[in-house]
Amino acid sequence: MNAEELRALQAPLKSRYREDANAARFTLSARGALDEAHIACKVETGRALAVAGLHPLTGGSGLELCSGDMLLEALVACAGVTLKAVATALGIAIRSGEVRAEGDLDARGTLGVDKQAAVGFTDIRLRFSLDADATPEQLDTLLKLTERYCVVLQTLKRPPSLSAEFSR
Repeated sequence: MNAEELRALQAPLKSRYREDANAARFTLSARGALDEAHIACKVETGRALAVAGLHPLTGGSGLELCSGDMLLEALVACAGVTLKAVATALGIAIRSGEVRAEGDLDARGTLGVDKQAAVGFTDIRLRFSLDADATPEQLDTLLKLTERYCVVLQTLKRPPSLSAEFSR
């Protein structure tokens, strides 16, 4: 897809959303079922069933997916798609590329060993390696716009209000 094709695809959407802001609002959802036999949760991904469990450093077997890895994978996926869309819109041809995310955790927090230790990521690093004919200025713009429009990255930077509740 080139810039012209992307603009043609998105133009009617943008026009509709300018006229009716409510038309642009939607809700995504995820579902999971608790595994009866293991400390795991079966998450419906839309394409397959992903079984998440404890990370080996918190007592898991390593056979199930780690939800921390899944969070980083979501960040990589969103950042990669966003980068490709922005590059396409800017007319920057990318021959190949890689997106990596790394996050630092302290197992003492989630295991309740040290109440001062953080529960969750303390630092996340997102890195792009690209093979593209682009000037340093174009790459700076590409990174800036990718950061601005990546939904997962922006959600991590500015956490939404969050609630949890039980139902029986």
